[in-house]
Amino acid sequence: MLVLSVILCGGMFLAASVGNEQKQPVDYVSPNIGGIGQLLTATIPFVQYPHGMARLAPITTPGITDRYLADKIYGFPAGPAMLMASVGSQSNHPEAYASEFDHDFETSTPYYYSVDLETWGIKAEFTATQSSGYYRFTFPESRHGHLVFSTEKDAELTVVGNKAIQGTQRILGPLGKLANPDGETRAYFYAEFSRSFDTYKTWQNDDATHAPRQSGNHIGFVTDFPSTSGEQIEVRVGLSYISAEQARRNLQREIPDWNFERVKSETRAIWNKALSEIQTNGGTERERTIFYTALYRSLQRMTDITEDDKYFSGYDHQVHAAQGHHFYIDDGLWDTYRSLHPLQLLIEPHRQQDMVRSYLRMYEQSGWLPSFPSVAGEQEVMIGHHAAPFILDTYMKGYRDFDVEEAYAAMRKSASDATMIPWNRGTLTSLDRSYLEKGFFPALARGENESVPQVTGERRQAVSVTLEGSYDDWSVGELAKALGKQSDEIYFTKLAHNYQNVFDPTINFMAPRSADGKWIPRLNPKLDGGQGGRDYFTEVNSWIYTFAVQHDIEGLIRLMGGRDAFNGKLDSLFIEQYGTSKFSFLGQFPDATGLVGLYAQGNEPSFHIPYLYVFSGQPWKTQKRVRQLMDVWYGDGPLGMPGDDDGGATSSWYVFNAMGFYPVCPGSPVYEIGSPIFEKTTIQLEDGKQFTIVANHVSAQNKYIQSAKLNGKPLIKAWFSHSDIADGGTLLLEMSDKPNTQWGSAPEDAPLSMTRTARRPDIERAEVTKH
Repeated sequence: MLVLSVILCGGMFLAASVGNEQKQPVDYVSPNIGGIGQLLTATIPFVQYPHGMARLAPITTPGITDRYLADKIYGFPAGPAMLMASVGSQSNHPEAYASEFDHDFETSTPYYYSVDLETWGIKAEFTATQSSGYYRFTFPESRHGHLVFSTEKDAELTVVGNKAIQGTQRILGPLGKLANPDGETRAYFYAEFSRSFDTYKTWQNDDATHAPRQSGNHIGFVTDFPSTSGEQIEVRVGLSYISAEQARRNLQREIPDWNFERVKSETRAIWNKALSEIQTNGGTERERTIFYTALYRSLQRMTDITEDDKYFSGYDHQVHAAQGHHFYIDDGLWDTYRSLHPLQLLIEPHRQQDMVRSYLRMYEQSGWLPSFPSVAGEQEVMIGHHAAPFILDTYMKGYRDFDVEEAYAAMRKSASDATMIPWNRGTLTSLDRSYLEKGFFPALARGENESVPQVTGERRQAVSVTLEGSYDDWSVGELAKALGKQSDEIYFTKLAHNYQNVFDPTINFMAPRSADGKWIPRLNPKLDGGQGGRDYFTEVNSWIYTFAVQHDIEGLIRLMGGRDAFNGKLDSLFIEQYGTSKFSFLGQFPDATGLVGLYAQGNEPSFHIPYLYVFSGQPWKTQKRVRQLMDVWYGDGPLGMPGDDDGGATSSWYVFNAMGFYPVCPGSPVYEIGSPIFEKTTIQLEDGKQFTIVANHVSAQNKYIQSAKLNGKPLIKAWFSHSDIADGGTLLLEMSDKPNTQWGSAPEDAPLSMTRTARRPDIERAEVTKH
């Protein structure tokens, strides 16, 4: 009955038709979009539940990072193990079972994947539930058919009877510390076969045996059986971070019987319901394909790692489980706080509140809020303490079902006691004290050798650290204000002005300063900073980071000399060239893909920049620019991503912009208006409420807003508050092919910034020191 209701709910959406069949949101998703990276990482065509713990995709040829171009499939995920099917001779080496494949004989969806393993004449299929995978292999006639499980390092495999196998492997990364704070952490699986295996071998390295148990590095298990033509053998795999027994229970709860088609159908219905939370009318087939694929990717992370009302043995989970809360983890806040989490907060706020509670659990265990745990789990990566704006955004939009006082204490501790050094964790250093006392994070002077041992090979990234630290401090100050902590509000709001201290008015760019306060001389804002700009910046250059003041755009406009000067600088960003050959520029800045001038759509620090025209009185330029970025840098094929998707960050930017609005400053509960591509977009909010964006006469050419109404009243500003839509409503836009340069352009109609909203004169403004 539950499945039927889910299907009917998803079926209410009618976006287009093919013949007499209605095409639903899930039918538009094309997981191979982005399978060829612009320069760095390609996307992965995962089959999973929304936010599922089981994330399944073909494991392709090692070393070929553009996965869509890989020549072979080596296997499929079974938790920490790899599962593969083959016929013919046996081997102790997993690569011997690899098979060639062809995308023309492949089906890839969010809920189901199938492919012909051409080398073996086997059809492989799989679907998934929350924490289990379900495989089906159709064999040819053969005297020797094989199902193979293999693991790499510090693993165990145990044969259970003649129809099951279980195993474990030590894991690294953020889950490592979460699952068992006092010791090692392991991932577990329990796999059942639809037919018994009378003959099998296990191995370690080159040594094969009939022993039912193996442990160590490079171990595996292989069955041997005769198969008939068309014979189907299924494998159900439960996953866990607690134990093999828990993996078995997860499997029995989620996939209690052998019915592949039922599980596939249920997972399809669940995805269709999730994607139908945003319904669209109009647009092209290409645009709907890109949109719903981007929304699918925006719902893959945060990962729900709750198991059978349990989290991990290291956590006191009973109270939260009794309240129906789940435990989530997201290992990339630097990427995702900007647009992914605001999007998820809009359509599934209960999950975001669960995630805040999850982060507070991590704080209780480790003493720190997480920011961006590394693969090894021993250090933070990237920069900033962006749990602060993530928590603030949740609170300011009215979602407060968590311990706010504890959240504030955790945010305050990170801002006051944690190092800001990139790719590091720990207590304050001399560099951090410079930020707190002098108002900027110091760069190395030219020719100076690094003397601070905590600085890694990722360098100091001094300007970016100052800018992003200022934003994080603003976030702490805003929550302090909301909680009536006046002295903290004053202190952190003063720190939030530190961005002013790295703006060099002699060159009109954000620039590095050495510990003595002097500007680094002869700064080249395009090319200085070494590889990735990391001496001074994070992955990009000063042209982009000069606009990285999300919390105080009005203050930045004033620093630059007013609206005309600011708009001139912003115009130049989109046409400025590289200062060297394009291949040399991308060699130095490989993350800066999706280029329009020096603007990089493929990297997160750029995401808010097209909307800055809304602050400076020229919102029609935002409307033109976001349409260009969507049309040029997002596509419906393997090259359809402008850069790394980074856990759904880049995809979520497209979802927001296709709907016609974007959150420039998470933590400030407003959205700036862009230019929608659909005639009508309806967002399902909580409690059955809806927010609808209607764009009359919208088309590729009709990208400019002539007038607007919000909830039936004229809207003369190019932004709206979250409170305006929290109870549902309608944004009505009249579109045309010519810009209306008056709409939303008056200074008093600009969105709020720290400078415009500061209430008390006793908050000191940091002075810009000139040298």
